[in-house]
Amino acid sequence: MAASTTGFPIALDASATTASAACANRRRRISPEAGHALEILGHAIEYLTDEYVHQGDSLSAGDAQLKAVQLLMALNRQIYYECPVVPSIAERCRLFLYARLT
Repeated sequence: MAASTTGFPIALDASATTASAACANRRRRISPEAGHALEILGHAIEYLTDEYVHQGDSLSAGDAQLKAVQLLMALNRQIYYECPVVPSIAERCRLFLYARLT
């Protein structure tokens, strides 16, 4: 299942992010625009979760506020995983040596 806000399709299924989760511990080159978007989304997620905790309601799967937090978190992951992965030192050395040898 996918949702869309402002033209960006957002995967709401956890299996949709498993392929990109394989590179989760790799550094990424985050552009200033993506960084600003991640910062704003982080603040929005924090605000909504704080409000939810302060309300003291019990957790329910159909709660609209929880769905909103999940949607923002999915968009946050999508923006982050669209940023290019920074090559490791070993990968950079390998590419450098390959370029020198050919």
